[in-house]
Amino acid sequence: MSSSPLPPHKSSFLHSALSGGVLKFGQFSLKSGRVSPYFFNAGDFYRADLLESLATAYAETILSARRQGLLGEFDVVFGPAYKGIPLATATTIRLGQLDPEGHKNTCYSFDRKEAKDHGEGGNIVGSPLKGKKVLIVDDVITAGTAKREAIGKIEKEGGTVAGIVVALDRMEKLPAADGDDSKPGPSAIGELKKEYGVPIIAILTLDDIIEGVKGLASDEDIRRTEEYRAKYKATD
Repeated sequence: MSSSPLPPHKSSFLHSALSGGVLKFGQFSLKSGRVSPYFFNAGDFYRADLLESLATAYAETILSARRQGLLGEFDVVFGPAYKGIPLATATTIRLGQLDPEGHKNTCYSFDRKEAKDHGEGGNIVGSPLKGKKVLIVDDVITAGTAKREAIGKIEKEGGTVAGIVVALDRMEKLPAADGDDSKPGPSAIGELKKEYGVPIIAILTLDDIIEGVKGLASDEDIRRTEEYRAKYKATD
């Protein structure tokens, strides 16, 4: 493993993402219509060793943020269906392993896409959320729609959102309403922070990727990613 300017948990996570094909370089068409030179899919962390790396990265990012005062206390780790379900489960286990005294009672929970009308019923599986401080974990924030839905469900159940942790902050401005991408603009993460006033923390940012893959990705891939960052970087 080559030396990296990144903290160990970021560097290890980035290496796992590259070796597991979770982070790819090339040409990828996004929902926004932009063509990205890189693509990150946390759903590809489906192998045991990769899932362990993913859980460790989330847990260490959360513990680091707690030590730095960037994130407050929480009772429940919540994963929005569907990708968030294994993230919440694995992260909760790893938190308990890395900090048993602080997290032996931490619970996990996730939502159903459709409410169940038989058996135990309801919209939530796992820990009840009423009166709880809830930390949302998910892969990325693209437009913010899914996170707004998750926050709405948590609040409806009587929980309070303590923060959001994602695998990647693309540091990318939202598409302009008039289609003019030359205009400066905020990111989805920045807009959510303003709207809800909760901390949002990422394991990796696009800056981390560009710094961390030097010597691991081709010069051409790095150059195109730097150009993409310069063109679409958010003002926040």
